[in-house]
Parts: sequence; structure tokens; C-alpha cells
Amino acid sequence: MDTVSTIAANAATPTRDYAVGNFNKGETRSDLTKQWIARPADQRFLSLTDLHTAVKARADQTTEARIDTNKVEFIAPEPRVTADLHKLSIGLPSGEEIAPTHWSFGQLASLAQAPAGYLRKLPSQIVADALTYGMRYNRSVEAIKTYGTSDELLAATGPDYGRIYDREVVEAVQQIAGNGTGDARWKVPGVLDWRTMRYDPEHPVTLDTTTLYASDRDVFIFLVDDRNPIEIGKLPSGDPDLVFRGFYISNSEVGSSSLKLAAFYLRAVCCNRLMWGVEGFQEISMRHSKYAPSRFIEEARPALQSFADGSTQRLLEGVEKARAAKVASSNDEVIEFLRNQNS
Repeated sequence: MDTVSTIAANAATPTRDYAVGNFNKGETRSDLTKQWIARPADQRFLSLTDLHTAVKARADQTTEARIDTNKVEFIAPEPRVTADLHKLSIGLPSGEEIAPTHWSFGQLASLAQAPAGYLRKLPSQIVADALTYGMRYNRSVEAIKTYGTSDELLAATGPDYGRIYDREVVEAVQQIAGNGTGDARWKVPGVLDWRTMRYDPEHPVTLDTTTLYASDRDVFIFLVDDRNPIEIGKLPSGDPDLVFRGFYISNSEVGSSSLKLAAFYLRAVCCNRLMWGVEGFQEISMRHSKYAPSRFIEEARPALQSFADGSTQRLLEGVEKARAAKVASSNDEVIEFLRNQNS
């Protein structure tokens, strides 16, 4: 019987490409592809350093405040020209006026129990009156939490919203992945060549291949350990059936989504960033509730570190345990057994 093993590779030494296949033995997932399709060039980054610089610069310009709802005023100018029908600002207790983003406007409408889609079609003068009324009289909670710059409101949430900052997420990933481009074992994935059915973990990181994304609304990071594949069986050609570890983590400090951390094994990533032959996919989700920041420190970061450090050995031990139990006579049957155990 073939030995299950890790094909070791030094992070500083280029690893040759290797044959891949048996994609039918795992899932084909589009989690990464959806991000790849949706992200314009200004949301793509070539390293974790560049990504961290961008999200930290944004965070450094923002402040968070708790405001009584009866002190929030929505202001629209007198309609002298057509453009005035679409201008809206928020008057804060400090006397400042800031403009809502598309996202924070939707949050404000939700807090005021008003339909955002309908309000966007109305003149801002009517919208201002509707939101002011809703914020003061339709809410059972007497405060909101704002997050914005000196001239723009990025987020408006309930008072117990627990903000996990995007920069903190990036910093947690940097602890295990360095720059994310190959200076540590965790890195942006390589590319599958469909003509040769070989996977190249050393493919250059470009704006087209990067898997490091951030916008004014969220951050998404996808990394793999593809220079250290694990042999779990044989391909029809007789070459090793190799999988490698991968994970992605996403977050929105402005409240557009929960923090999510997914870990898995996969056989390849192609040029349009589809994940092929995915095994053992697991995901945790953490809502931005009151205690979310402390939970991120106490639970999510250790979980990420644990997967980065120990999952390869656990997979190998699991395969060997299945063999020892004599549940299978070949590597393929072992993997099938483990898949059934996890289903």
C-alpha cells in the first residue's frame, strides 16, 4: 500500500509543478471565484503588506461614536437645482455634517424602520423628514453607533454592535503568512495548467491572480500551503494524488457581513480561481455582536493558528487510523471512508 506522506518543501526554495487530478473525489467550489469576478483593480492587492497599509489607513481616519437618536438630524438643501434633490447629510450633535455612503444610508434606513430602496427614489428633502421621524419615534433603542471620517459616514449600527476591524484580521493572517507571497509557507495560490494537468505553486502574483481583496466595505483573504502538498493516494496515471491546505477569512468592519473563517484541503486552483477537489471544508461564522471583538481574539485567531500549524498531521493521522481499523484496502477507499465519516 502506498505511504501517505507530506511532500516537504522549503519556503525559500521554488517547488516544481506537480500533477493533479481526481477532482471528482472532492467538491468544486466557487467561493473564491465569486470574489475574483466581483473585484475591480483598486480592490486587489499584491501582498498582505499592501493590503494592511490600505485598511489601516482607512481605519486611522475613522472614529466611532455612540449618539442618542433624538440628536441625529437629517439635512437636505433647498431644491434650487436638480442636483439638490439627491443631496443628503447627517447633522451630528457636535455640529458636524457628514454624507452617508450608499451602504450607511441603507443601515440608517433600517434603523429608522424605513424602506431604503423606496427612499432612494424620493427627493432628499422628503427622505430627510422621513428618516428624522423614524429615528426619533420608530426606535425602541435610544442610541446608535456611528463609524466614519470627518466628512463621510461609513457605518451606522445598533449600540451593541461589536466591531472587528479589518486591519486586525489582516494582522492576524500576517502572523502566520508574512507577506502572503511566499516568504512563509502560506501564500497566494498558484495556477492549474489545464493543458498539462499540472499545478504550479510558484506562479507569479499579479492583479489577475491575487486572492487578497479589500474595499471600503470588507476584506477577503484566501491563502494556501501549496508548496507542501500531502499525498493521499494515486492518480489513474500512477502519480501521487496530492492535496494541500487552504483557508479564507473575510470580515466587514462596517457591518455588511459577519466574520467568516473557512479551512479545507484542495487539489488545485485554476486561473479563474475555482477551487478543485476540495475535501473537508469547514466554516465558522461570527456575528458582530457585543462581545465579538473579544471572541475574535479568544476563538477565531487561535483557530486560524491551530489550522496553520497542525492540520496536516491531523489529516495524516486520520488516514492512518482509518487504515489501522482495516476499513479500506486502498488509499482511495480510505479517503472515501473519511468523507463518509464527515458527512
